[in-house]
Amino acid sequence: MSRIHCTLFSRCTLTPCRLFHQSFSCAIFFLYLVTTGAAFAQVQQAGQPGTPAASTPITVEAAVSEAVQHNLALLAERYNVSIAQAKILTASLRPNPVLTLDADHLPWAGTHYNNDNMAGPAEYSVRTDFLFERAGKRSGRIAVAQEEKSIAELSLLDTIRSLVFDVENAFVETLLAQANLKLARENSAALESVVKINTDRLRAGDLARVELTRVQLAKLQFDNQVRQADLRLETAQRKLQLLLGRAGDAALVQVAGDLSRAPITTTLDELQKTAQTKRPDLLAGQQMQARSLADVRLQLAQGKVDYTLGSEYRRQQGLAGRGNSLGFFVQTNIPIFNRNQGEIARANQERIQTEARQRALVAAITNEVQIAYQQYTVSRDSLSEIQHQMLGRALDVRDTTEYSYKRGEASLVEFLDAQRAYNDTIQTYNEAQADFARSLYSIQSATGENVTQ
Repeated sequence: MSRIHCTLFSRCTLTPCRLFHQSFSCAIFFLYLVTTGAAFAQVQQAGQPGTPAASTPITVEAAVSEAVQHNLALLAERYNVSIAQAKILTASLRPNPVLTLDADHLPWAGTHYNNDNMAGPAEYSVRTDFLFERAGKRSGRIAVAQEEKSIAELSLLDTIRSLVFDVENAFVETLLAQANLKLARENSAALESVVKINTDRLRAGDLARVELTRVQLAKLQFDNQVRQADLRLETAQRKLQLLLGRAGDAALVQVAGDLSRAPITTTLDELQKTAQTKRPDLLAGQQMQARSLADVRLQLAQGKVDYTLGSEYRRQQGLAGRGNSLGFFVQTNIPIFNRNQGEIARANQERIQTEARQRALVAAITNEVQIAYQQYTVSRDSLSEIQHQMLGRALDVRDTTEYSYKRGEASLVEFLDAQRAYNDTIQTYNEAQADFARSLYSIQSATGENVTQ
């Protein structure tokens, strides 16, 4: 900068006014080059591979929406619906006709047809056969395939329900890890100030060195807690990142929000009724029952015989003359041994099995909703007790003891005990908030209210 400035002024032969304007213009131009160069370097660095961009904090609603759109396992599950749709197309297809080209009685085995042996004549024919299915076999196949598609759609919704619950739990874990990391850093900062005060007191001769050493050791313990909390936060972030379908080398996901949640006013009976009407897996079980009934009807239809109708054109060409003829055929099997008894029995047993599984699923969902509601009531009461009886007391004890210790009226053991009690209380409060949030998400998952397309 100094060399450029001196060169400009040493070679300049302009008036002072014009010299000022030109120097000002050069300075502006140089500043433009510096700022644009820095911006270009930032853009180039951001575009380099392995340099993750800063992640924008997301809410739990945005996290759920992103997971539903980009989760890798869910993207694979979506293909089940397309596969089921293709099965409907296959079931609706009719049997292809059969074309037969025939050349018979050809003199290619060494014997020639002549007036002496009067063998032959050679025959050529074209024949077509059409299979006509009876007893509604095609419509039965279509009905089974349509039920399977409905099951695939409901199974996809149930997968979404489980994914949403996992994302919400991972989000709560990340918020909890953030809160605990913030608490650990606050504790470390508080001990840092005490270390500085004790260092000054040691220099003034008002404190023994062993007292300062004990505070420094406590500070190291709190620093270790900061590192552990930071590791737990990164672990929770990476778990949430995987659920969102983001690449492993992307910037760690940042979350926005807090652990506090509003309580619900719904009763247990209302939650049970909601689960019976909204749970995708329960609705899929009902569709499986319908599918088993459709399969029974299909297998009964498969036991009915079908007919094959054919027609033939035949050309005869021999020594005595030549001629054309037509033939018509009707073909069917005789149901003496196989009347599809095995498949009919199998379909009936599967129908009974599906009904038993559905009853078991209803009982399991009822129990799941009841457990989720019980967890909600316990976590709600625990959180309320901590908020109204423990938080204020722990904060008062910590502040009072810290003030007394800094004034020399309390011992180090009393100060550290108060600090650890406050730390345990806040961690318990954070865990209680997280448990309460998890219980709400568990109720939504158990009742099927968290299902989104």
